[in-house]
Amino acid sequence: MKIELPKHKNTQQSRFTTDLHTLTIIGANGAGKSRFGDETARLQKSSVFCISALKALFISPDNDKRIGNNITRIYNELQTKTTYKIEAVDTEFERLMYLLMYEEFINVMSYKHSSEANKGSLPRTKLDRVQRRWESIFPENKMLRASGNLSIMGGNNPHPYSPLRLSDGEKTVFYLLASVLFADNHSIIMVEDPEVFLHHSIMKSVWDSVEQLRPDCTFIYLTHDLEFAASRNDSVCVWVKSFDAERVLWDYEILNSPNDLPEDVYLDLLGSRKPILFIEGTDNRSIDVRLYTLLYPEYTVKPLGGCSKVIETTRTFNDLKSFHHIESHGIVDRDRRTNREIESLQQRNIAVPDVAEVENLLLIEPVIRIVAKRMGQNPDYVFGTVRSNITKMFEEEVETQALLHTRHRTKREIEYTIDRRSNNIDDYEEHISTLTANCNPRQLYNDLCRKFAQYARERRYNRILRVYNQKSMLPNCGVVQLCGFANKDKYLKFILSILRENSADSASMRQALREVVGLM
Repeated sequence: MKIELPKHKNTQQSRFTTDLHTLTIIGANGAGKSRFGDETARLQKSSVFCISALKALFISPDNDKRIGNNITRIYNELQTKTTYKIEAVDTEFERLMYLLMYEEFINVMSYKHSSEANKGSLPRTKLDRVQRRWESIFPENKMLRASGNLSIMGGNNPHPYSPLRLSDGEKTVFYLLASVLFADNHSIIMVEDPEVFLHHSIMKSVWDSVEQLRPDCTFIYLTHDLEFAASRNDSVCVWVKSFDAERVLWDYEILNSPNDLPEDVYLDLLGSRKPILFIEGTDNRSIDVRLYTLLYPEYTVKPLGGCSKVIETTRTFNDLKSFHHIESHGIVDRDRRTNREIESLQQRNIAVPDVAEVENLLLIEPVIRIVAKRMGQNPDYVFGTVRSNITKMFEEEVETQALLHTRHRTKREIEYTIDRRSNNIDDYEEHISTLTANCNPRQLYNDLCRKFAQYARERRYNRILRVYNQKSMLPNCGVVQLCGFANKDKYLKFILSILRENSADSASMRQALREVVGLM
């Protein structure tokens, strides 16, 4: 869905975003973010549905002035149409509870008629959908429905109690999950202060669950919390800088991703106190960003482009730890690094995965088996076929791969040697003339050819993934077709969708991948 944004002060014209599922609007207090959100809602041709946990949990007027639809308006419309009345309620949260229980009542009545006439089954209600996800977030609590009432069992209370007695955080999660189910199909859901009342440890998973409930809708978030903004890694971000109230114009910048925030804004993320993970990749379309963000939700993931920038930034950031007291790590591809290079990087808090490049992570055995099983395929057959195909591909390229490794290792050996201190030009000149004296590239090449051929002959799959750099391996090894996908991007998206879950498969896949990456 395309979103029309308010007029920019430099052009005095509206701007449009590309097709997207989420849009994050950030801005400091007083920058005009709320007015920007109101104007954005007013400009849309699609239905707009507004939610705000801050307004929902406290007494709010019936004549809500928010642009677009919301729970209070739906509640008021229902009250004018039905004879099933209750006493006045004070908060939007209570109105939401009424709407959910009213649907339960209608559902039971319909079921009674259906079972008598057609032996039909009881359809799922909105409350059914909310209950499953809410209990997965708060596993110690259970929802009970009895005698026309909803109650909660769990925590330190041995008896069922009203949802109104839940903590603000528990109410907020319930409200967010349930309220979006009342939005019209293909709506724009406008969310004010999405971080409010949510602990940072669950904030990302809560909003992932909410978005999964309404994949047909576009979410627009208004926030000043940069940690929340960074958690929406597939989002386009609008940075609202200032507001000209007299001309009703804004100064703002459209960013491809919250991870593209300018450095002066990004530095504010230090206030989150989360450890930072520097990785390769440039934007939210790269595999590195999409994968590592889900593998390490406890980190603020910052892509920096190439490996050199990751290495240097991680070193600098750790050197300044006495100033900011925040842990930082890096991840760089293994490529053709020597054991000495890898040990040096690991000593500087930089993980080097046990596969040649990030694409190879998608081909480790546990990932293939989980995907195959979930797609209804035989995991043994799928993995066996993929292993045979990759082994054959590698066997045909043994000499090419050995040469690439030889060139890299020889270059690195010379680089290590050339930095030796010299006392005078004669000493330095003699040193330069003997740089290659101890290099024997042919011997190294022959040794690598024998070693790589042995990997192929003995079908040592993990060793092959460790040394085999080949971008075409993923699309050409057959895993995509064998698992039933049209292309490699759909295969990747399915892996990412599993990692977003709170399931046994998700836990197993994450554990396996983190072990290979080497950062637990």
